[in-house]
Amino acid sequence: MSPPPLQTLDEPNLEALVELMFLAAFADGEFSPEEKIHFARSVESLTDRRIPQSTMDTLLQSVVEQLHREGRAARLASLKERLASPQARKVAFFLAAQVVVADGIVRSSERELLLDVAAALELDQAEAAEIVRKLAAS
Repeated sequence: MSPPPLQTLDEPNLEALVELMFLAAFADGEFSPEEKIHFARSVESLTDRRIPQSTMDTLLQSVVEQLHREGRAARLASLKERLASPQARKVAFFLAAQVVVADGIVRSSERELLLDVAAALELDQAEAAEIVRKLAAS
């Protein structure tokens, strides 16, 4: 199962996708080796090197600071605004779900994050649950 096409996404959308993947990777409070590998590969592939490493480092540092300062709900609301199209939101959810299932275990905290993401991005809950189920089974 692969994500929808990303060619039409601009840099703010790509940065929002990276932020969401990062939030997903840390949803359970751990960043397993499998999650780290999947995250790094996904970001590299996703950005097609359109976001320089220095920008990426700054982005991730900013994400951590904003998450601590504002909380998860505020960050998800920000993602919704930056991912304006339904297609971009679906891609973002798919990629976040891939990061969550990368280590083969979907913990309660990770499932909760994905449900929060689906709700914040105004995605169909049943469709979101089906995406997670299919990814976890593969």
